[in-house]
Amino acid sequence: MNRDLWIKAVEFHGHECPGLAIGVKACEAAMLKMNIKASEDEEIVCVTENDACGVDAIQVILGCSIGKGNLIYRDTGKQAFSFFNRANGDKLRVYLKVRGSDKNMPRDEFQEYLLNADIDEIFDFSIPKYNLPEKARIFKSIKCEHCGELAPEHKIRFQDGKKVCLDCFNEYSRGF
Repeated sequence: MNRDLWIKAVEFHGHECPGLAIGVKACEAAMLKMNIKASEDEEIVCVTENDACGVDAIQVILGCSIGKGNLIYRDTGKQAFSFFNRANGDKLRVYLKVRGSDKNMPRDEFQEYLLNADIDEIFDFSIPKYNLPEKARIFKSIKCEHCGELAPEHKIRFQDGKKVCLDCFNEYSRGF
């Protein structure tokens, strides 16, 4: 384990925990298997399948962030991260295959196990089933005709003949 990366992640996240350890090790795995380093702009993209502590490690170690457009949240609830290298097209999905309950370990022991285990012992690796997301785009702002707030054009809906934002839009569904 790279102790400097762990310290950097803890300082950013605010405390030590097994979830953060998962993110640190996922970064380590991506860096080793894809021969990558931190992204200055959008060179490295991460699609995270969870919104847990490990995502903070992805941000601080690999330089992926929602604001830069190279951290994308895909809510499956899984401890999985897909990494894409825009420069050469490489891609890798990293999936946590071991849980603390599987090991019957207390939280602190599981954290140490994660930090010190070989990446191939704790993760499964595969190719993501989807392609590299496109680069972040800037959209025209449209004023909601209900609340008056601006929203990007791709988030505007028509309702009763008016352009409305997602907050003002009344979703219609028949239950499927």
